Amino acid sequence: MNNQSAFTEPPPGCPAHNSGRRIPMYGPEFAADPQAFYTHMRQYGPTAPVELAPGVDATLVTDYSAALQLLQNPDTFRKDSRRWRDLNEGKVAPNNPVLPMLAYRPNALFTDGAEHMRLRQAVTDSLAGVDAHWLSRQVERVSSYLISQFSALGEADLLNDYAKMLPLLVFNELFGCSPSIGDRLVVGTSGIFDASMDAEKANEELTQALVELIALKRRQPGDDVTSRLMAHPAKLTDEEMIHQLVMLISAGTEPQRNLIANGLYLLLCDEKHAGGSQAGGLLVEDVIDDVLWNSPPMANYAPHYPVCDVELGGNLLRAGDLVLISFAGANTDPALSSSRQVLSKRAHLAWSAGPHACPAKDSGQLIAVGAIENLLNQLPDVELAVPMESLQWRPGPFHRALTSLPARFAPVRAQQTSMMSPTPQTGPAVTPAAVPQTRPQGKAQKSSAWSSFLAWWKS
Repeated sequence: MNNQSAFTEPPPGCPAHNSGRRIPMYGPEFAADPQAFYTHMRQYGPTAPVELAPGVDATLVTDYSAALQLLQNPDTFRKDSRRWRDLNEGKVAPNNPVLPMLAYRPNALFTDGAEHMRLRQAVTDSLAGVDAHWLSRQVERVSSYLISQFSALGEADLLNDYAKMLPLLVFNELFGCSPSIGDRLVVGTSGIFDASMDAEKANEELTQALVELIALKRRQPGDDVTSRLMAHPAKLTDEEMIHQLVMLISAGTEPQRNLIANGLYLLLCDEKHAGGSQAGGLLVEDVIDDVLWNSPPMANYAPHYPVCDVELGGNLLRAGDLVLISFAGANTDPALSSSRQVLSKRAHLAWSAGPHACPAKDSGQLIAVGAIENLLNQLPDVELAVPMESLQWRPGPFHRALTSLPARFAPVRAQQTSMMSPTPQTGPAVTPAAVPQTRPQGKAQKSSAWSSFLAWWKS
């Protein structure tokens, strides 16, 4: 995706201006045009010195080959952030805003070796029980519910009213949540990623909701991810269950909403895809592939730590250095320009690679494609409601995320939905009995999103 802005070079304060400082990745300049920064970073070679937040130094890999070399070498590059030298030496403040994304947790993302294999196998086996046809039906009914909340208005924020909420409600389905637990999962998960909310309070809400969900599934197991994870031969403790579920929610909601929103942005703003909303699933899949190659929702992440001093792409990394992969930078590596046409569509690194590659990439792609297709089918005349230049990207070193995506369309007074009969296979415990052909209008409160959805579904 070509997102040029007024920032044609890194702003004052970057090494490009002979200040000698690391390249900052947390300001509005980086958010406005990250590709200009990646271009500048490549002057350093395959890796570049960056600052993720004030006081947090890191090395960013922007070269595709070097990124693969690191991701596929777990013996040298480990995921356990207890190896992070700067953190251990007290150079990173405990209240630094990027620390929650980097601090160690006993889950499959931050562990290595046999422990990683045990936790990852439990997660992948539990996710493998999700039937793709069932998941497609859940995406369709959740998206239909969300569209029904704004379809009569003729306008909506497709990020905050749609792309943000859809993964949260789908995950409630996957986890088999009761109404009260589901509501709190939505509030807690939203608050963790929303800078305007109390992240500490949101984390407490999320944790308590998961404690209650685990207790519920211990008493009443169902055909859902939570129950399968609980029954896995890995024999996870309740604490391990909480950490794996938090990982699944975090990795499956924030990146997913940005994948959906960035795909809609491309459809509404990019001339290459203009007028393509009627072309069907193949086009939407191509749009998602475009996003994953050129504007991945998690643009810079996969923290690793060398176990010893090591050279990567000609640059020396010290033991315990924080090293991140720029999925966006590696995917747009100029060295790939001549070979991208012959590479597999999935050769991009948006889902990472190696032993820590995303175990749910097929489901993630299915959710994004289904969400966009259903929106375009129900609101075929949807268009951007503001000038493209006025859209803003959320600052931060890790994500590629819009702050909003205002859209307009012809109001739909009576939203028609397909008659989908629920199936017993791989569905959560809460199964509505019938589906009405029309839905009540009126926007639901986020604090009761899951309960409102269930009431809508049962009405």
